[in-house]
Amino acid sequence: MTLQLFHNPRCSKSREAVQFLEDNNIAFQTTLYLSEIPTKKELKEIIKKLNIPAQDLIRKKEKIFSENYKNINLTENEAIDLMIKHPKLIERPILISNDAAAIGRPLSNFEQIL
Repeated sequence: MTLQLFHNPRCSKSREAVQFLEDNNIAFQTTLYLSEIPTKKELKEIIKKLNIPAQDLIRKKEKIFSENYKNINLTENEAIDLMIKHPKLIERPILISNDAAAIGRPLSNFEQIL
């Protein structure tokens, strides 16, 4: 099983995820999603693996969202397009396996796919 971690090195929770995986000798590949922005297809696949609506993957406390989209009901496609346009809005960290994914808030969420 190949694991991929959507990682933002500036985020403490994301750094904790890297430490957790390394401490447990779990092999993974890192995707720095702020510079390696996922395609619409990739983001749709991740959302499907997470089994959540796209809205739930958006970081709603980010300034970009709270100032511009807070009171707007976004469709699935609009939410995905927004995250592609502003990848900082993608919740993190996300651990992705071949057939599942989990958001590491809390890190114990990762146990469901390990």
